[in-house]
Amino acid sequence: MLVHPQFDPVAIALGPLRIHWYGLTYLVAFALFYWLALQRARQPQFADAGWSRREVEDLLFWGVLGVIVGGRLGYVLFYKPAHFLAHPLEIPMLWQGGMSFHGGMLGVIAALTLYARARGRPWLQVTDLVAPCVPTGLASGRIGNFINGELWGRAADPSLPWAMVFPQSGSDIARHPSQLYQFALEGLLLFVLLWWFARRRRPLGQVSAAFLIGYGGLRFVAEQFREPDGFLGLLALGFSMGQWLSLPMVLAGVAMWIWSLRRAG
Repeated sequence: MLVHPQFDPVAIALGPLRIHWYGLTYLVAFALFYWLALQRARQPQFADAGWSRREVEDLLFWGVLGVIVGGRLGYVLFYKPAHFLAHPLEIPMLWQGGMSFHGGMLGVIAALTLYARARGRPWLQVTDLVAPCVPTGLASGRIGNFINGELWGRAADPSLPWAMVFPQSGSDIARHPSQLYQFALEGLLLFVLLWWFARRRRPLGQVSAAFLIGYGGLRFVAEQFREPDGFLGLLALGFSMGQWLSLPMVLAGVAMWIWSLRRAG
């Protein structure tokens, strides 16, 4: 049975300046997004539409803003509304932790909507370019979760070769390293599938639909191995909050896929 290595959360310390691993994983996520978005912009369907490096750089700025604002507000509203209603000054304290992917996605959707309007581009053209570039950032974030020893998994059979004790959980129970499951599923696997699917010209909105279906489905599966937040526990039907938030993504993706096919046909 393995034990979490208990990494020092501070990656670099230069006098009073401390750079945390989690912050570095965000930088890696944004750098990977930028590089991959440039590759996407060079593909025929986007090059023919006149996408430039400057537009990708502007897109990155809007995306980062959407991730940070939406991710934090999503955590506040979806997970701890009562706490933050009583302590509103803690809402901007990002260094204390607490970000929601689903909130971040809504923030990015809002940011991309504003970007598309400002540039006079179809919104789904923008999201189709962005979608395959997102999973590597998710993978980077899950590595940050693992380094911090947070968001650990549910109890596992101690005979499982990769079962791991997370001292941060306050127990010596063997658990699933669910951060690594999510790294592999929502990160690497989703990236490979989406990048392969998007390499060819697809009907408008279909790549975005594939992302919604893929992420929602894989996140739903991964949540089966992740310990629910202690202050929420399992909700209706024995689903976690992450699972309930993933279901609308899958349904929206299916609806968008059908719309895309009908429009193209």
